[in-house]
Amino acid sequence: MNTVRIVGGSLRRRLLRFPDSAGLRPTPDRVRETLFNWLGQDLSGLACLDLFAGSGALGFEAASRGAARAVLVEPAPKVAAALADSARQLGNPANVEIVRGDALQYLASTTTRFDVIFLDPPYRKGWLARVEPLLPRVAADDAALYVEAEEELAALGDWRTVRHGRAGEVHFHLMRREAA
Repeated sequence: MNTVRIVGGSLRRRLLRFPDSAGLRPTPDRVRETLFNWLGQDLSGLACLDLFAGSGALGFEAASRGAARAVLVEPAPKVAAALADSARQLGNPANVEIVRGDALQYLASTTTRFDVIFLDPPYRKGWLARVEPLLPRVAADDAALYVEAEEELAALGDWRTVRHGRAGEVHFHLMRREAA
């Protein structure tokens, strides 16, 4: 089992355990710290979606920082089971929901509107192009989009990059919709 540590909030320093799985690369601590500095440390009242949950680092980090709801979507059975184990180890936080399922099916079926959406899909599989058309139906009007990709992105659909960083081969972006 691999581990990643929650870096802030009420669950700070707690470990998340996850199995090896194709395409699973947890967001590094330093990148998560930067992301949550960009978003503001306190996510109280916000609904957050970790669409390609993997280790759960982004979703559990959001829950740790006060998100009203953090939904973690993961299709791989072993990885989803590890997310459920992590939730149990953390005391089954009431604001965490684990969904074992496909990202596209989840986006097409949920009625929840999210304030923050984390997109860290497996690279070179065309996921961003496939999920982008479904994002407007689940994103709150002023939603923030966090995207990790193998290249720098200026935009994703209606969202434009407002902050960007790079850690090794990973480009990470905070995106906001353009004002109408």
